[in-house]
Amino acid sequence: MTQTTETRVSAEPTGPDAADREGDRIQRGADRDREPGPGARADGHDGYGTQEATAILARTRAAVDPELRRSVEALPGTLRRVALYHFGWEHADGTPAAGHAGKAVRPALVLAAARALGGQPDRAVRAATAVELTHNFTLLHDDVMDRDATRRHRPTAWTVFGDADAILAGDALQAQAQRLLAEDRHPAGPAAAARLAACVVELCAGQSTDVALERRDPAEVTLKETLAMAEAKTGALLGCACALGGLYAGAGEAEVAALDAFGRAAGLAFQLIDDVIGIWGDPARTGKPAGADLAVRKKSLPVVAALVAGGPAAAELTELYGPPGTGKESDTELAAMAQAVERAGGRDWAQTQAADQMSRAVHQLSQAVPVPAAADGLLALAEFVTRRGH
Repeated sequence: MTQTTETRVSAEPTGPDAADREGDRIQRGADRDREPGPGARADGHDGYGTQEATAILARTRAAVDPELRRSVEALPGTLRRVALYHFGWEHADGTPAAGHAGKAVRPALVLAAARALGGQPDRAVRAATAVELTHNFTLLHDDVMDRDATRRHRPTAWTVFGDADAILAGDALQAQAQRLLAEDRHPAGPAAAARLAACVVELCAGQSTDVALERRDPAEVTLKETLAMAEAKTGALLGCACALGGLYAGAGEAEVAALDAFGRAAGLAFQLIDDVIGIWGDPARTGKPAGADLAVRKKSLPVVAALVAGGPAAAELTELYGPPGTGKESDTELAAMAQAVERAGGRDWAQTQAADQMSRAVHQLSQAVPVPAAADGLLALAEFVTRRGH
């Protein structure tokens, strides 16, 4: 069953006094957002911060979806059909569907960062769309490599159209992302295109490491390399999204770098919580089978933290976590692995580290945004993804 995970940030950021004071101001906002708002559930998920993030995401979907759909519908033949299905706009037979294209967290970060730095979010819509296209390129490819059968509560594209068409559709989305920036007349377009291209290389390197780790002996995997892999796979694109928003606002190099660091730290917090959900999450909420990460022996962050912890539970997990299984392990076998991870401290470590990463994110945000209140949208989005985990 899902255990509600909420990252409380208590550590004060380090740095110059002015930055500390601003970090404290943002921190107080984070604590305020955790207080239940009107009609909030007992788990705190419907407080003011979540409501603000939900509103931001809705505005983002309204702004980005038309450009996103134009980019997808411009694709030829089968590529268009696969992409429309992946985004939830069509059924497998090509008839219209009422599905959604995801939460739009990454494009929301682009627009929120542009707004926070005094830019015009409507001028950054192409950049936001490019980031969302890039994100979905990675999802299509990840599903093939991980052999995930479901996403967003429906069969994944490769299970419907085959590996080749799913991979090629992903390639086409990535090309459309670069095309959007190349054709954008905004002065930041070229710098944004270069930054997004570098991010894609980092994403691919992170995914390559992730795949390689699955084949490695559990005793040979280190926490340091797993954290680096997670930052490349997840933190890089969230950081890039924030940086692109800064570029489109005309921000300086220091502010753009701080925005990138903010997104990376928030992304790593997101990945930590997502890894927790990948082991203990409720399939009814995640849209994925329970224990799927354990079945393929994924070296997720809670697992690696447990493996290197030492003690009887870590030894038991090392024995259980050998080569990838058949994918047909019983619920009892998968539950034994999950219990070993938890007994060895992997779950608690991941939740604590997520809080630490959010503290780092808050500090970086205080370096990037000169107007305190302007940071609220970015902070609300960071809080939202780490509360939800995916």
